[in-house]
Amino acid sequence: MEMEAVESNGSHGAADRRTPKRDHRIFWASVFILANNCFQCIAYFGVSTNLVNYLKDQLHEGSKAAANGVTNWLGTSSITPLVAAFLADAFLGRYWTIALFMVISVVAYVVLTVSAAVALESAAFYAGLYLLALGGALQPVLSSFGANQFDESDEGERGRQSSFFNWFYLSINVGSLVGGTVLVWVQSSVSWGLGYGIPALFSVLAAAVFLAGTTAYRRHQPPAGSPLTRVAQVVVAAFRKCGVEVPEDASTLHECEDVDGMSAIQGSRRLAHTDQFRFLDKAAVETAADKAARPSSSWRLCTVTQVEELKCVLRLLPVWASGIIFAAAYTQMTTTFILQGDTLDPYVGGFRVPAAVLSVFDTLSVMLWVPLYDRVVVPLARRATGHDRGFTQLARMGVGLVVLTLAMLAAGALEVARRGVIARHGMYDTNTGGGGDDGRYLPLSIFWQVPQYVVVGASEVFTFIGQMEFFYDQAPDAMRSLCSGLSMTSFALGNYVSSALVTVVARATARGGRDGWIPDDINRAHLDYFFWLLAMLCVGNFGVYLLIARWYTYKKSVG
Repeated sequence: MEMEAVESNGSHGAADRRTPKRDHRIFWASVFILANNCFQCIAYFGVSTNLVNYLKDQLHEGSKAAANGVTNWLGTSSITPLVAAFLADAFLGRYWTIALFMVISVVAYVVLTVSAAVALESAAFYAGLYLLALGGALQPVLSSFGANQFDESDEGERGRQSSFFNWFYLSINVGSLVGGTVLVWVQSSVSWGLGYGIPALFSVLAAAVFLAGTTAYRRHQPPAGSPLTRVAQVVVAAFRKCGVEVPEDASTLHECEDVDGMSAIQGSRRLAHTDQFRFLDKAAVETAADKAARPSSSWRLCTVTQVEELKCVLRLLPVWASGIIFAAAYTQMTTTFILQGDTLDPYVGGFRVPAAVLSVFDTLSVMLWVPLYDRVVVPLARRATGHDRGFTQLARMGVGLVVLTLAMLAAGALEVARRGVIARHGMYDTNTGGGGDDGRYLPLSIFWQVPQYVVVGASEVFTFIGQMEFFYDQAPDAMRSLCSGLSMTSFALGNYVSSALVTVVARATARGGRDGWIPDDINRAHLDYFFWLLAMLCVGNFGVYLLIARWYTYKKSVG
């Protein structure tokens, strides 16, 4: 397989910029990557959406065991992207990491399909499932590889790179919509074998599409060795020189010779010195002992760029932490929103709409907001702010934090209305809501939940996409996949925080024989109080986020 020569810094000369041939290549590279991501997501959501029912109906697991099986697998699937990202940045490069993990993914889907088709033992199914958790962990690497197709030194391409993240997230939601509806129907109405065979086919198509675009990909970040080793070297060198004074003139700190703005780290541009975390600068202070021992060990003397790599990661951590509360509120779509919807009237004519299906309005909202944001909001914001992306990345994420607060308020307002209906109809003490045996539901349409799902979708477009772009842009060149993978772990932790919050609130409010806010009988619940609590947490999180955004120093490359 022939590949284009690696470009160490990913930039081209001015004479090469924005030619029709180059624009054509970028367009097709983006198409191949977006199509690959969409096909992967169709396959992934075709398995994950209905997994709990497979474990219950086909493997005959109990409800609790099946639920735990799904959450354990999803938790693993949220951690394994860091493995792929580390391999991409450190050893294999992004292209070959994607190719390798897609092969693993195809094998995993084949194992799942065979297991479902011929009813193999559960051990075989779980082997395929956890192989998929590894092979399907490509989003941070794939998004970084896609963004790598654009030249950040070119203003026009930098704007198109921002648009790429919008369309990348849209492709995820298209995959979610198809996989979570059409393939779930096939599994439920036709057969599990076919329902898993189709995802296997899409995984093969995803691999074929990615490989077909090989000649169009023009920007390959070379692997730069273990970033964990470089981070450890800075920490060790700084502590070994804890008694050394950092000079006021940062230009005297150790750096490699300037060769077209490149650093000593393979494929990484030099980073400008920043004043934050000055203790770490000690690692770049060249002492008499360092000069006498040339070449000095990297465990004693580091370059400014190597120090700034660690500073970049440290600056990202508070922004990463702010995403945990956002994710905890966001995940209510799959928990308390459904509990609320289970008690509402699900019928449209004679057709019953399950509460969980309403999440499709979140997906549709994202699909509406992505082009609206890209084609309407950004141009209007650009005129108002003068910023080439409309908003700064931090501002974009902040808007999403506020919008999600509105979704929690909408859910709380509906809960107040729902409790009012219970009081008027004398149903507070019944346990028949949510499709009880007598089929009774509250005389309040489930479609009153649509606004809160739509608002959640809007918040995703601002915060989740903004986070994806921010962690790519602000990461050091040689750590972009890893930092993109790190951003995804805030979502996993948000799910754990949500579970802990529900447990604590349920126990704390049910003392003294009271029902509490979240009892088993949801008609006795005070979900409105719980939604108000989440709204307050979102407001508090936004207040802290404003302080983080004010403190944050954007990365600046040299050359």
